[in-house]
Amino acid sequence: MKHTKVYSVCGMCTVRCPMMATVSGNKVVHLQGNPHASGIKGALCARGAAGAALIADDERPQFPMIRAGERGEGKWRKASWDEALAYVAGELSRIKEAHGARSILLSDRGGPFRDMHRAFLKALGSPNYCNHDSACARNVQHAALSLFGFGRKDVAYDYKNSRHVVLQTRNIFEAINVKEVNDLLDAKDAGAKITCIDVRTTVTAAKADTFLMVRPGTDYALNLAVIHELLSRDLYDKAFAAAWIKDLDALKAFVAPYDTHFAAAETGVPASRIAALADALAAAAPAVIWHPGWMTARYGDSFNVCRSAYVINALLGSIGAKGGLPLVNKPAHVGKKGLKNLVDLFPKPGDKRVDGVGWMEGRTHFDTGPGLVNLAYEAIESGEPYPIRAYIAHRHDPLMAFPDTADLKRRWAKLELLVSVTFSWSDTAWFSDVVLPMSPYLERESMIASKSGVSPSFFVRRRALEPRFDTRADWEIYRDLARVMGIKELDFAGVEDIWAYQLQDTGLSIADFEATGMVGLGGPLYRPVDEKTFKTASGKIEMINPKLEADGVVSLAPYVSPAAPPEGALRVSFGRVGLHTQGHTVNNPLLFAQMPENVLWINVAEAAKRGIADGALVEVRNGSFAGRLKAKVTEGIHPETVFMVHGFGHTLPVESRARGRGAADNELMPGGIANWDKGGGGVCMQEHFVTVTPV
Repeated sequence: MKHTKVYSVCGMCTVRCPMMATVSGNKVVHLQGNPHASGIKGALCARGAAGAALIADDERPQFPMIRAGERGEGKWRKASWDEALAYVAGELSRIKEAHGARSILLSDRGGPFRDMHRAFLKALGSPNYCNHDSACARNVQHAALSLFGFGRKDVAYDYKNSRHVVLQTRNIFEAINVKEVNDLLDAKDAGAKITCIDVRTTVTAAKADTFLMVRPGTDYALNLAVIHELLSRDLYDKAFAAAWIKDLDALKAFVAPYDTHFAAAETGVPASRIAALADALAAAAPAVIWHPGWMTARYGDSFNVCRSAYVINALLGSIGAKGGLPLVNKPAHVGKKGLKNLVDLFPKPGDKRVDGVGWMEGRTHFDTGPGLVNLAYEAIESGEPYPIRAYIAHRHDPLMAFPDTADLKRRWAKLELLVSVTFSWSDTAWFSDVVLPMSPYLERESMIASKSGVSPSFFVRRRALEPRFDTRADWEIYRDLARVMGIKELDFAGVEDIWAYQLQDTGLSIADFEATGMVGLGGPLYRPVDEKTFKTASGKIEMINPKLEADGVVSLAPYVSPAAPPEGALRVSFGRVGLHTQGHTVNNPLLFAQMPENVLWINVAEAAKRGIADGALVEVRNGSFAGRLKAKVTEGIHPETVFMVHGFGHTLPVESRARGRGAADNELMPGGIANWDKGGGGVCMQEHFVTVTPV
């Protein structure tokens, strides 16, 4: 039988690596990274390689469903697409008529394929688009904005050409971006050094040249000491600082008390090692990357950690530098036209955002794009500044992503409509009123997307397989909802018409994507920093940001030592692993077989105090919630904390493999969604303490 090669984009996590599927007779024969994509080298991570198992899995939503019992009870009735879409459209219209379009909220996991559903929400007239990022990297985004006036994605990470990479809150070899991993390993082979800063010996720590195990919650002290070393010993890039850093004297005065001895007392890292790190970075500058973090919704000062990481990069002259954090190029930077956006077909809604982002006191410095969905949940409960009555969760599982499932369900009690658009079961889907099943990524095509970088490009995901079940692509779902609701601007006959619309100003056609699945637009281009680079009032990198100060957030915030665990308790921390993506892959047959449950990392000394042996079953508890899992007793974790891989402890009866395996870290954070960083917006999810006892 003939084999066909289809260029696609992996959908097993939100990195979305370019890939190629070899298909025969509507079956996947082989999956690999796109061999034409720079840095991919034909590779996929373990999750990407399990894409065919997702298709084969019968334990995923197979047809539209409408709730037939109480929310979360698990009683459903099968519906046709016509009935389900008519029901959702009718409820949205009713709620819009009663409460206004602003009473409709939509959240997603971000990424390059948002245009159709964002356009749908904007067509309804709601300003309330949010994403998941307050449980992930909002602190990084707002740190970048506060210093540079542009966001975190306006600079790239030039790993391949770097000479020293510091990975702090970036576990790159487990939270995998294939190109970044390959580029960093190539750099390491060429002599680059890697420093890892963490509370435990991750895979990244094992591959690093230097590992600094810090006391949980003290990263900011370490960063301030590095800044102190760079400034007090004249190790920084004086020419870059003189030209592009505003209020450098204020920064010098601020860090004066935070020397290496201070940081050593806080972090547990010897002063000599902190000084040596500053020396090594200065020697490698400007080809240095101090990564500001991925999942930074951790501590009460994580925004300051991200901000200080960017400050270190600036002092080393790595902003805009080859091998550092070069400025990204969009199509216009290389003399090309960008894609046309569907979202631009509709006027900006007149109402202010329900989460207060951009207009409410204390929230004017936040990015208005995706807002802060945790604050939208507050508005659902309180009705202030106005009510939210309908919520569409698009490929987003807040009930697992945020702390305390019961607390979040309580906040959602006033919702009249909760819709989940999803390709897998999740706690949120199970609690919804309607489930609209999205085809998995191998069974759907997506809109053309633009990738910014040193070498910008366009890329497309093509459908490799016809759907096994009665599922639809996301663009089809929202196109069809728009049809029912009379939104003619989104009534495209097929995806080819959408692609043609997107490309109409570019001089390209979809045929240009046939050979490789992507079209390069030019580059590599390393643009120098100039007077137009920084989008601040001063045109420079601002150590003291007026927007922060106006909102009552201190730009140069004093360090506050983290609370020690209460007697007999330990701080709970969580993170990623190379085999799973949060919770949605745990029930994947292939990945489940490789890692069916999570374990609790606990320090040898703390385990001995509690009589816990390696591999023994333990109970981990915070308040009324307790979970059971096996202990991993190790020297490779700081004694003040325990660690769990996120996404386990599933309870849904439709997930026969994942159900009851391991424990859910988010349930060990009672009321935790209310504790969020006022500077960066991230939820503080590692400010909780648990007890651990043998079973």
